[in-house]
Parts: sequence; structure tokens; C-alpha cells
Amino acid sequence: MFRESCRRALRGRLCVAVVAALVAAAPTASLRAEALTVQQQLAFDVYKELVEIDTTTATGDTRQAAEAMAARLRAAGFAEGDVQVFSPAPRKGNLVARLRGTGARKPILLLAHLDVVPARREDWSFDPFKLTEQDGYYYARGSGDDKFMAAAFVANMIRYKQEGYKPDRDIILALETDEEILDANALGIQWLLKNHRDLIDAEFALNEGGGVGLKNGKAIRNHVQTSEKVYLNYQLTVKNHGGHSSIPVRDNAIYHLAEGLVRLSKFSFPQKFNETTRAYFERIAQFETEQTAADIRALLSDRPDPSAMSFTRLANNPGYNAQLHTTCVATMLEGGHAANALPQRASANVNCRIMPGEPVEEVKANLQRALADDQIVVTQLGQPVLSAPSDLHEEIMGAIEKLSQQFWPGAVVLPTMSAGATDGSYLRNAGIPTYGHSGLAGEMSDFRAHGKDERVLVKSFYEGDEYLYQLVKMLSGSGR
Repeated sequence: MFRESCRRALRGRLCVAVVAALVAAAPTASLRAEALTVQQQLAFDVYKELVEIDTTTATGDTRQAAEAMAARLRAAGFAEGDVQVFSPAPRKGNLVARLRGTGARKPILLLAHLDVVPARREDWSFDPFKLTEQDGYYYARGSGDDKFMAAAFVANMIRYKQEGYKPDRDIILALETDEEILDANALGIQWLLKNHRDLIDAEFALNEGGGVGLKNGKAIRNHVQTSEKVYLNYQLTVKNHGGHSSIPVRDNAIYHLAEGLVRLSKFSFPQKFNETTRAYFERIAQFETEQTAADIRALLSDRPDPSAMSFTRLANNPGYNAQLHTTCVATMLEGGHAANALPQRASANVNCRIMPGEPVEEVKANLQRALADDQIVVTQLGQPVLSAPSDLHEEIMGAIEKLSQQFWPGAVVLPTMSAGATDGSYLRNAGIPTYGHSGLAGEMSDFRAHGKDERVLVKSFYEGDEYLYQLVKMLSGSGR
């Protein structure tokens, strides 16, 4: 009876209510196999298949994963021409699939990546490439980043097809390779944009990057990532003649570099807001202490004072600091050539995360100002992927606000700028506004992506899958 009810409820409202009741009756948040609906079982099966294919960026096989998902879509009735797998290099695969609508509006793009970062069995409590359920969690490499979204999108595309759903716009699914290395070899989203832009062109895209934040099990925030900081490395180098270590001199390359790095550690880049970060601080203030809320209001005023204690106190919070301005931090050091010789060379890598819209030349000038030493040569490594923030689109944000209150009453919808990076920047630069929004809830104090024993709550997996199913329907029209 339960499965039949959920199957008939095309809009999923009844399913959400029943799932909520099940969760309330199961404090461990574990939905056992016998309690799963047909749609939930499908999502689980897709998820399990995906995480158990090793798609580690350097050594795994994303083509195998793309082919496996393509087979599922074709078996569900998608035409051959609407499901395509592209392999731009050995073991590299991208999938593009399309659910055709009426064409009344431009398509929506659902983007997720297939590749994952490395995971060694000896470092984990479980086999990282086997889906393990324990204590109300699903454990596996990629369980959250990003095979949850990939599995949810595939399962929901199949669900739409089975329902005969005819949206107002085409729904395009793209599962890409090499996101974890920012598509450095241009085999993933860049390859698709260059070679098959027509297949993925859309009015906007949903991507990874914004989940639901829990605090002691209660949903506090539902994040919508509209922008990302720009990733860029600089090499700092000091060279001199060196000499014998028995006759030390003050002009020591290591000392020059070390003293410059200490000055850099105390330097604060200019504070800058954009539409997203301003909205972020405006909304986050309600959850803070009286002092922190006052500091935020002072910073949001017409005449903020970057030298004031309010700025200093906020900057002492690493999460807030990353939202306030560009950050540059030393990540690697190298120096000297022999234990009994004065160093002829010392170098450091400094990793910068630049605020969108801030000129790269300005960042380099600020670095040189902070180091305050002409002997330290600053060299830019590589080219940045500059990307302007996506607008807080009224239709998208309105749908998220409405649906979020149904799933997580009282949680604030929070626009965010990622201090990290995704391939959303390539889409934004191609004219496709991109929103990081997963519907996957997790404790804000338990972030395990890329780390040991990566996991997601079992409850959150099914809840997030249903949320994405309904959200995409809201954004693609009522259909018929």
C-alpha cells in the first residue's frame, strides 16, 4: 500500500509525509530495505552501482560509470539519440542525456561529476569503494562528493520518464569527468562546452556546492552557491650566492623568505562584498550572538571600517574570513641544497582564493606589498578561471524558498560564495548561470568530503533525492 501510494503521488507530497513519519519513528535515521518505496529502491540501486565503480581521477574509470548510467537510462525508455556517452581519452567519460519537454522555455541543465579523489583502504574503516550502511550513514568515497547528486539526477530522470512527465523545458543531465582536478586537461565540462555546446546549452544549471546545514540534527541553513572564489597559485622565490655554513652571513635566502611569509600571515586583503556575500551576511546575522550580529551589521553599513575591531573579530572566524576578502596562504616550502651550505635558493607556494571580480594584477600587487622585500620574486603559476557570480534569480530562489520550507521548516535559504572551486565557473563563463544546490543535509561540524570515512546520512540521502525530484519539477513547469 505504501509503495503504491508513493508511486501514484506524482508530485511526491505524500511520499515526503510518509518518509518523514518513518524517520520520526526511526531515531537512527536508517531506512531499511524493506521500507523503501520503488523510487527509493531505484535511487539506492543507482547510488550503489556508482560508488562501487572506482572513478578516482588519476587511476579510475569514469567512462565505465558513464556507460553504466547510460544503460540504465536507455533501459528506462530514453531514445538512443537522447543518451550519449563521450570518451575524450582512455578511461574518461562524459554522459549527456535529455528528457524532452514542450520547448516552451530554454532547458535546465543538471550537472554532477563522476570522478572522485583517491581513497586508500588502509586509511579507512571500510572499503571505500563498497557502499556500507552503518549507524544511519552510507559510507563510501564519493558518497557525498558527488555521487549523491549524480545518482539522484539519474534516478529522477528515470522517474520522470516512467511517469510520462512532459515539462515546459527540456531537462538535460550531464555527468562529467575530471572535476576534482578542475578539468585541468579539458576532458570534462570544457570538452563538452567546446565540442557539444548545443547538447548542454541551458537557461541555467543546478550543480554541486550547496547543501543543507544541520546543527545537532536540526536543519538551520539551506545553501545556494551562486559564486566561487578564483583559484590561483604563486611561487615566491629568493636567490643569492650562498656559501659555507661555517661562515654564516645575514643575507640568507631562507630567512628572507621566512620573514616575508610571517608578514604575509599578518596581512589582511581589502574587504569586498558582492551580491551573494552581502546577502549571506544579512541572513546569517540572525543566528549569531549579539556581539557577532553587531559586528556583521557594522560591516554591512554604508561606511564600514576595515580597521575596526568588528572586522578583526569576524576575520578571526575562518569561515567568515573566507567570505570577507581574498585570502592567500603558504602551502609548500623548499629551500637549500646541502646540510653544510648556506642556501642559494628558497621558495614557497602560496595558494590564493580571489574574490570574484577582483583583478589578478591587484592580488599580485597586494602580495608584494605584504611581503615587503624586493628580494622575494613573486611569479604567477598558471592562469585563473575568472567567473562572475550568478544572479539571485527570482524564479530559482523563490522555488527553493518555497520547497525548502516544506522539507526543512524554519531553515534559512542562504546564498553562498564557495571558498573552494567547482566546474560551475566554466558554465558561468559560457553564459549559463549556475547554482550549487544539492538538498543533501549533513551536520555542519562533520564535513568529510575528500577525507577518511566519507559519509552521508541515510535519511538525508532519500530526503535529498525527493527534494531534487520536486525542485526540478518546479523549475521545469507543471507539465501534463
